[in-house]
Amino acid sequence: MRTTYMAKPADIQRKWYIVDATDHTLGRLSAEVAKILRGKHKPIFTPHADTGDHVIIINAEKIKVTGKKADQKLYRHHTGHVGGMREVSYKTMLQNKPDQILMLAIKGMLPKNSLGRQTLKKLRVYAGGSHDHQAQQPEVLEIKY
Repeated sequence: MRTTYMAKPADIQRKWYIVDATDHTLGRLSAEVAKILRGKHKPIFTPHADTGDHVIIINAEKIKVTGKKADQKLYRHHTGHVGGMREVSYKTMLQNKPDQILMLAIKGMLPKNSLGRQTLKKLRVYAGGSHDHQAQQPEVLEIKY
């Protein structure tokens, strides 16, 4: 009888990838990055273990959205106080915090538990073209969809 392979923490080897977000669609890029963060591209993928790789995203301010999303998309959060619902439009968010747009999109595609929070820590998003992770020698990852 065969048993299902379960990855152990010692078996996991993490790589570093760098992705250029220039002219990519927000949702499609986010889905591919979430897959890499979870480790679903690896043959040792285990649902209850963090088998994913580190991802650095540069040029987040050059991300694109389709249709009327640039005018209509809203980001909502609550301050915790009575009447504390806040809304920020996509255009405002793109001007002030372009890295948060990708971070929130990818966060929504990860599990909503401690595994998802642990996985999100392996994501770094930068608005510009430079990053602080040259020492990790990231490989350039071409996203094709």
